[in-house]
Amino acid sequence: MRAFVVSLVALAASALPSFAAMNDGAGIAGGDLAGQSMEQLFQTLGTPGDEAAGSSAEAEIQRRWLNSGSDTIDLLMQWAAEAIATKNYARAYDFLDAVIALKPEYAEGWNRRATLFFLQDDYGKALSDIEKVLALEPRHFGALAGLGMILNEIDRKKEALAALQKALAIDPYLDDQVRDAIKSLEPEVDGRPI
Repeated sequence: MRAFVVSLVALAASALPSFAAMNDGAGIAGGDLAGQSMEQLFQTLGTPGDEAAGSSAEAEIQRRWLNSGSDTIDLLMQWAAEAIATKNYARAYDFLDAVIALKPEYAEGWNRRATLFFLQDDYGKALSDIEKVLALEPRHFGALAGLGMILNEIDRKKEALAALQKALAIDPYLDDQVRDAIKSLEPEVDGRPI
């Protein structure tokens, strides 16, 4: 589970240095997806069977989520990602706190701080920030997966299963750890057939 969250942080950290490219319209996913609406991207993402299209849609959605529209916020997010990567959590917290203070409607700032709290085993604060992320972006599959992992960790199995299933319904291309967690939770929550 922690490996899943750490891999999300690593993915985000690797995407952050490319903010200049994001802001000038050159996306990770390429030209034809850049013109699609978020609804179209989520529709493509939610259609299983075409992994290449799903992965491209996922990358474009994440690119848009990371794009704050502010060079200052983007720089703070980059610094926070670098601090998290070096486990300088106090410094990362300062940067993310500044992001949230400057732009509270930026869901990715809340999401990244939730990840930071999770890495420090501060589940209460992580859950609080995830709640804010999902209020701003209810389809945030990464936040839903993180929510499921935390709920599983604190032994709220039924809620954990629901959150993970919802994340997977939105993004069927999520990491195998999400599927494995669902497979592990289903018999615990639903029971085993006799």
